[in-house]
Amino acid sequence: MLKRPKLLIHIREELGTLYKNPSFAFCTSMTDDKCGNTKGSGGSESENEWEILLKPFNLKQLRRSLNKITPYQLNKLLALPLDVPTSMKLFQWAGSQTSYCHSFDVYYTLIDKLGAAKEFKIIDRLLLQMKDEGVVFKESLFIVIMKHYGRAGLPGQATRILLDMWNTFSCEPTFKSYNQVLDILLAENCPKVAPNVFYEMLGKGISPSVFTFSRVIQALCIVNEVDSACSLLRDMTKHGCVPNSVIYQILIRALSKSDRVNDALKLLEEMFLMGCIPDINTFNDIIHGLCRADRIHEAAKLVDRMLLRGFTPDAITYGFLMHALCRTGRVDEARVLLNKAPEQNNIIFNMLINGYVTNGRFDEAKTILNEHMLIKGYQPDVYTYNILIRGLCKKGSLSSAHEVVKEMSSKGCQPNVITYATLIDGFSKAGRLQEAYDLVTEMSAKGLSLNIVGFNSLISALCKQGMIQQALEIFGDMSSKGCKPDIFTFNALISGFCKVDMMGEALGLYRDMFLEGVIANTVTYNTLIHAFLRKGKTQEALKLVNDMLFRGCPLDEITYNGLVKALCNDGAIERAVGLFEEMLTKGIKPNHVTCNILVNGFCRIGKVQNALEFLRDMVHRGLTPDIVTYNSLINGFCNNGRIREAHNLFEKLEVEGVCADTFTYNTLISSFCKMHMLDDAYTLLTRGIAVGFIPNNVTWYILVRNFVRKSYESVTS
Repeated sequence: MLKRPKLLIHIREELGTLYKNPSFAFCTSMTDDKCGNTKGSGGSESENEWEILLKPFNLKQLRRSLNKITPYQLNKLLALPLDVPTSMKLFQWAGSQTSYCHSFDVYYTLIDKLGAAKEFKIIDRLLLQMKDEGVVFKESLFIVIMKHYGRAGLPGQATRILLDMWNTFSCEPTFKSYNQVLDILLAENCPKVAPNVFYEMLGKGISPSVFTFSRVIQALCIVNEVDSACSLLRDMTKHGCVPNSVIYQILIRALSKSDRVNDALKLLEEMFLMGCIPDINTFNDIIHGLCRADRIHEAAKLVDRMLLRGFTPDAITYGFLMHALCRTGRVDEARVLLNKAPEQNNIIFNMLINGYVTNGRFDEAKTILNEHMLIKGYQPDVYTYNILIRGLCKKGSLSSAHEVVKEMSSKGCQPNVITYATLIDGFSKAGRLQEAYDLVTEMSAKGLSLNIVGFNSLISALCKQGMIQQALEIFGDMSSKGCKPDIFTFNALISGFCKVDMMGEALGLYRDMFLEGVIANTVTYNTLIHAFLRKGKTQEALKLVNDMLFRGCPLDEITYNGLVKALCNDGAIERAVGLFEEMLTKGIKPNHVTCNILVNGFCRIGKVQNALEFLRDMVHRGLTPDIVTYNSLINGFCNNGRIREAHNLFEKLEVEGVCADTFTYNTLISSFCKMHMLDDAYTLLTRGIAVGFIPNNVTWYILVRNFVRKSYESVTS
């Protein structure tokens, strides 16, 4: 609040003209009935009078002191920092004067003040009062109301005022009003409404401005209607508007984010032709898009073009390139770029260190830290240490990783929850659960609580070791620690129950997860379905498949492979083929596992020819048979007494680039022996040994048993 002397000065400055205006005479009820300025010592008396009248804003005293007020004078009073109730009383009192009409300026000033105070209901009443009094509306009044609605976070009301301007108050809006509403809609995250406002504007024959187009184009890009935004760019010239740099930049960014980097490059060329100058962010958007598409060479060429055109790449430019190179394993090239970056920082160093760690080159990551980062005066932060700890855990150097935690604490960089979660995950996966528990105690002593990643690591490790009871105890602790279990938690526990053959408990947990608001995913269903299939309970598995489909969870190749295998094992090969065809119609591409299951299924029931035809079809679909496929066919031929066809298929293995394994040789040798073709069996053995086949116990048992039998038969005969 203004202090008393400052208030008087402020009032004098604001109402200096009122002192000189004879129609605005001030008198006090405490003095004689002389009006006007007092003389002599009356200066201080005048100040006291102003202070009495305007500081407390005593309306009754003001009413006694004011003979008559004009709209101009009222407007000056309303512009003072009066509160809303006092301003309204002044407004109403002035309006009660005979032969007085409020002017547009009075309404404008009062409505502006009411808007700042968010008194929108009063504004609505005043607008209707203006209409009743025949005041001519001006667009500026509605624009100021729109601005206040925007500041109050009410974009819908701002849009309503735009519609009411003409429909209710007969004030024709121009592009200025529409631009204001479009600006508010974008600021308040309502981009879907913006195009409707724009097309209504065009429908009323109002010409848009360049700013109008930029707002609508940005709105369309936000809702991912980039093609419509590009169409608007082409329509601009029809309305006499020339696109500027801002519009091109908006579209280039949207196209780059939508992985339409070729279109973005075309717009960049057009931008130059139109005489619009891009900024560094425009180039960075395209470079980022090229890097995401692994077109790193083109991104590097664009950087060269930038330099030729006089643009200087910044740290973000080189950051995008380095990140892409690291992601694709070209870490050494990223390291070369490090020296070209105009500004080095922790983010770039961390990116490079992470690249080396991710590619399993931990020692070189340490070199970047020690010989580049530290020497140049950059101190590693918690992200740097977390990257190193993750790299050591990946290497299996868990003790060294724990030492890094101690080192970072000694250097004033405190480990965070991610630091410990990474370590706990490493120790848990290595089966060193006691050390993982010790880390939980250590982080608790530092005031850190285990996050969902840490809990899931412990639960998963315990379940894999069959320690389901201990896993359930940790699961129970999660809620008390304020950590809500997620889908990974439930999947680990369900897998643990299935592993120890506690299917009832696994199904119970599956039902409980929905009560917790966690939706089962394909992994959940596959775990349960395969567990039932392993136990030969195909019907229970199929019930889960129906539940899976009912809940909108898609079957994947793992689900189908498990079901196809179960049906083949049950001898229901036709149903298995039907399921395979369903798989194809749903766009799920079969893999070699699916192929092998069906080939083996046909061969088991003696339909080797069907197996061959199915295999040919799979080869046409782009699948390459492996040794498992050929072993199934060779075994099928042998079981059907078609030893020569089996041997011919064996001969084709080398041509197909497939290496026969022990099962292949043992199957053929056993079949030759059964057919009393011992010489062929021995030839196959010696030939196999020559190319690296190492006979196992089964091979020798087959050969010795059959050769001994032949010798015995020769002696007895």
